[in-house]
Formats: sequence, structure tokens, C-alpha cells
Amino acid sequence: MLIIIDKKIPEQAKENLSKYGDVLELSTKNITYDAISGHPDIFFCKINNRLIVAPNLPDNYLSILKKNHIKFIKGEKPVKSKYPETAYYNAVVTNKFIIHHFDITDPVILDNTGHLKKLYVSQGYSRCNLLALKNQHFITSDKGIFKILSEFGFQLIYVSPKNIVLPGFNNGFFGGACGVFKDKVFIIGNLKFFPAGEDVRNFLHKLDYKIIELYDGPLFDGGSILLV
Repeated sequence: MLIIIDKKIPEQAKENLSKYGDVLELSTKNITYDAISGHPDIFFCKINNRLIVAPNLPDNYLSILKKNHIKFIKGEKPVKSKYPETAYYNAVVTNKFIIHHFDITDPVILDNTGHLKKLYVSQGYSRCNLLALKNQHFITSDKGIFKILSEFGFQLIYVSPKNIVLPGFNNGFFGGACGVFKDKVFIIGNLKFFPAGEDVRNFLHKLDYKIIELYDGPLFDGGSILLV
């Protein structure tokens, strides 16, 4: 398994992730602003075990994907320095739904999710703010997303993003601090430092997830953990 992370996440988190697969540290220059320049969810959208990749992702990362036999397709829209050009690939894709601000979604993502039901949200950074779990359960740090998904009858909880670290900003977002693979939820940080930590822990345990807290510190938004 290949685990794609932001190079800037804490070293202890990297070391612990390396127990589960090969870690690929993402770092780019002169594409977008520094805080998100290594965020996987800015450059990739995962659809099943295939990736839609921003066309201006540096070639060395494409070579690594090929070496690891990971299927990918290049998107149409290059990531740039300002919103919404930073959020073209930040959609949430499950086995039944795609959730995003569809005015900005890269066309290649839409072409490859035509069989899925579209749920429109006004938050372009959908993946940053939304962690998709099994059986249409979700955790979100965006009140607008919470309202819309609640209206569809999904089971979800809202958690404030105020205590999530994103260097250069007042806070990050919950989805950006997490990744899911099979029965495991990986969290960049320890839930004991998060005000809603017990709510998150209880919600995940009810779904029979094993929680992997990757370092002993506050939740850190690394643009999600992408496990393929």
C-alpha cells in the first residue's frame, strides 16, 4: 500500500504510518500557497482505487505512482494559487455519492463519477471538511455540509475545527487530519487534545473502526492521508 501525506506533518506521525505501507511525502513549489502545497487532497481525488491527478503535479510523483502500479488519470484543470483553483480535486467520493461544489469540480472527476448520485454543497474544500465512513456515516467540520447531509438522512456529527492545527492559518479542518482504510481510521494527532475527541471516538467505535492516533499532539491538518 502507498500512503500519500504532506511532507510537513509531524515526524512521529510519518514513522507510525510507515508501519502500514510505503510513505510518499508530497511537497510542491510555485504551484499553490505554502500551507497546502503538500496536501494530497489538493492534488488528488480518489475514486475506488484509482486517482484523478492534477495535471501540474510534478512528474516525479507520477513516476512513483507508476512504479507502485497505481492507476491514475490526469485531470484537466491545473491547481493554482487561489480558491477556487485550489479546490478542483477536493471532492468526496464514496461508493454511492460524490459530494462537492460542482461549479468547480474538475471535469475528469465528473466524467468518472457519472454513475454516482451528486450531492451539491457550497463548501469547495469538501474533502478537507468531511470524513466519509462506512454505511453513509460522516464526520464534518463544516456546518453547511452538516445541514445538507442531515437533510438526506445520513448519520453524521459536526465537530468544530477551532483546535485543529494548520500552520499559517487560525485552524485547519477535521477531514484534513484523517484517512480511512478498511476498518482503520488514521488521525494525525491524539483525540485527547481535541475538545470533541470523545464524541469522535464514540462515533467511530460504534462503527467498529480501529482508531490509529499517529502522534501525541493536537490534530494536524495535513490535507488528509491518502491510502491506495
